[in-house]
Amino acid sequence: MTNFTPREIVSELDRYIVGQNEAKRAVAVALRNRWRRQQISADLRDEIVPKNIIMIGPTGVGKTEIARRLAKLSQAPFIKVEASKFTEVGYVGRDVESMIRDLVELAIIMVKDEEAKKMRVKAETLAEEKLLDLLLPGEVDRSPDKQEQHQHTREKMRKLLRLGELDERYVEIESEVSNIPAMEIFSPPGNEEMGINIKEMFGNVFPKKTKRKKLKVREAREQLIETEAERLVDMENVQTLARERTEQTGIVFIDEIDKVASREGAHGPEVSREGVQRDILPIVEGSTVNTKYGPVKTDHILFIAAGAFHVSKPSDLIPELQGRFPIRVELNSLGEEEFVRILTEPKNALIRQYKALLETEGITLSFDDESIRELAATAKKVNDATENIGARRLHTIMEKLLETLSFDAPEMQDVRVHIDAAEVRRRLEDIAKDEDLSRYIL
Repeated sequence: MTNFTPREIVSELDRYIVGQNEAKRAVAVALRNRWRRQQISADLRDEIVPKNIIMIGPTGVGKTEIARRLAKLSQAPFIKVEASKFTEVGYVGRDVESMIRDLVELAIIMVKDEEAKKMRVKAETLAEEKLLDLLLPGEVDRSPDKQEQHQHTREKMRKLLRLGELDERYVEIESEVSNIPAMEIFSPPGNEEMGINIKEMFGNVFPKKTKRKKLKVREAREQLIETEAERLVDMENVQTLARERTEQTGIVFIDEIDKVASREGAHGPEVSREGVQRDILPIVEGSTVNTKYGPVKTDHILFIAAGAFHVSKPSDLIPELQGRFPIRVELNSLGEEEFVRILTEPKNALIRQYKALLETEGITLSFDDESIRELAATAKKVNDATENIGARRLHTIMEKLLETLSFDAPEMQDVRVHIDAAEVRRRLEDIAKDEDLSRYIL
């Protein structure tokens, strides 16, 4: 795990997310505590459990983005799930344990890629030898003179290959193709992996087929390097490392947790909602989930839950589940000032994105300060008049503003387009005036 201090983590999150300092500080401390735990002696290390976080705030204020950036920063397996997609055991729907299985699958991909990169140098050497075999086909004469001549030719070819002189030549390589018949296996709820295992079993029964195809040397080299790197990777070691990484650094983001909160005095489907909470509880508390790569303990996985809690309250969750999310942070609604900052400050700011997109067509796009403030004010006004969807409203506003320009862009070469406040008002007057804004709501 990267050794970031909480201040450095917050600083990194500030590059992409505007405001929400309380939430940023909470996740920064949670991430640093993971590093601290690794420095402690083994007997005490197992006793220290992660302090799970629950984020409370309206949609579009940065809850998911904070968790996603945090996982990227820590290079940890990260999965986002929606609580409303799960159902109580016995009902048709996704089993809550599937979130851990999906997390392990992601960890496998991460570790496999890392191991393949480590093997790349060795794979390049093996791929080079295979390419030389393809470029110099035929049996080698056993006589010493012929062998020496062949070796001399091979070394000359190697030099040309490394200089890129042979990149445009064509070679024929063999690649494996799947021979499993196309089929869909319907497995019972909670046993989604059964379908995967049956497919794997069929894959082992049917013989592997190879397909010959002609490629240029530079393309063939890359394909051979990838194939050789995959062959060199020890999958048993990958599975062990992936399970360990999942257990020690995995992050699960459970969105819409408020949708499974039981409201007081309600009946009917509420039973199923409480059932989902009771199914989530053992996983958050710490249990062992069986996966196709072996058992995975959830004791030290960090769980971050989030919800708008418009209708229900965090106290409507079952007490045991509340106790497993000791850190609560409230995220603030976004106003005009925050929208101005979102449009201009982050590394992936919307205005920066649109400028880059239109630059590909030879159009230089520019905005003045007044036009940006007008955009922010319009987004705030529309959010207040209809459903408040936070920063996501800016996507609607920007698309509407640049709709005509984006459409006509291919016919406009080397053009400078400046957008001022008057142009923003003219383009967005319909969306700002119309009270029935349903067609603009995302």
